[in-house]
Amino acid sequence: MLRIVVSAVNLTEGGPLTVLRECLASAATVLPAEWEIVALVNSADLIKEPRVRLISIPSSKKSWLNRLYWEWFGFRKIAHELKPNLWLSLHDITPRLHAVRQAVYCHNSSPFYRISLREAIQDPSFLAFNQLYALLYRVFIRRNYCVIVQQDWLRSEFIRRMGQLPIVVAHPSMRIDERASTPTPGSTFVFIYPALPRVFKNIETLCKAAQILASRGISDFEVRLTLDGSENRYSRWLLTMYGKTAQVRFIGRQNKDEMVTQYREASAVVFPSKLETWGLPITEAKAQKRPLLVADLPYARETVGTYDLVSFFPAESAESLADLMESMVDQTWQPTGNHRANPKAPFAADWASLWGILIDGLTSAPQNSLDRNDKAGNI
Repeated sequence: MLRIVVSAVNLTEGGPLTVLRECLASAATVLPAEWEIVALVNSADLIKEPRVRLISIPSSKKSWLNRLYWEWFGFRKIAHELKPNLWLSLHDITPRLHAVRQAVYCHNSSPFYRISLREAIQDPSFLAFNQLYALLYRVFIRRNYCVIVQQDWLRSEFIRRMGQLPIVVAHPSMRIDERASTPTPGSTFVFIYPALPRVFKNIETLCKAAQILASRGISDFEVRLTLDGSENRYSRWLLTMYGKTAQVRFIGRQNKDEMVTQYREASAVVFPSKLETWGLPITEAKAQKRPLLVADLPYARETVGTYDLVSFFPAESAESLADLMESMVDQTWQPTGNHRANPKAPFAADWASLWGILIDGLTSAPQNSLDRNDKAGNI
């Protein structure tokens, strides 16, 4: 029996949890029967894959000290007991293991963002992450058989900062309903920006663009933001600055079903974010065949890929964004479109391809020292 351990004790919600579920679903589907799949998770309730053996470690997320203890000490003991052929860490940090093929999935792009003083004041926790991850990424990273990132620009940044590394670009494979919905007709042109209130999301540029349009006498449009102003210091600032702008609506966080309705009602999707590992709303908008206005940044070009209904604007230019929005409202918009080839090798277009890279050459199996009938446990 060959064995893979997927370490994901810190992934409990949002996009990272989606990555974990897609990872395990793919492993359960594509890996041959001789592979045992073990997942270290925060809670076994998060995963519903019959083939995957779950080990819960709820203490790992109690504090950063607990997290680092498990990464640098606790996982070493588990690896000694399980004797896996491959250890895949899905949450950025390279654990301190011995005699195991390791891979780390790095999906936090905050260390590569130059945070401004205003942003640091509005979101001090993001400043802390910015500095902490810049250090944590480096620790033990050269122990890895490969480092996995979602985009080519991240590979370039890792190499620029840390030197040559065995980096694989792996585009996320997400199960998205690609049946385009018919827009709900209405007299008002609806722009939507699905985003949590994070300073790098650059929500203020869209709000300023809305104010510019209003100052030009254009009023038959609205901008919908998926926040309500109560979430954090940044969202409260946004509500104070733009809450009285008639065309800007703070609709609050939307669940999956509610977002289906929002996309159906949207005339266009705007995405001015200055930092993303991927940018899921861009992929969702493409699946719904919605027009896109996107910040002209490397991550955005790669996420958009090949798509006709898109135009790009300088990320912090509210005037340029307002011009594009006005042309949409006036029905004179001429999209620039985008064409993007796949990144150079090593590249994985989906999880199935990535698993092929990770297990290449692994043919011998150590003896399992734990009871194979124990399908879930707690540590």
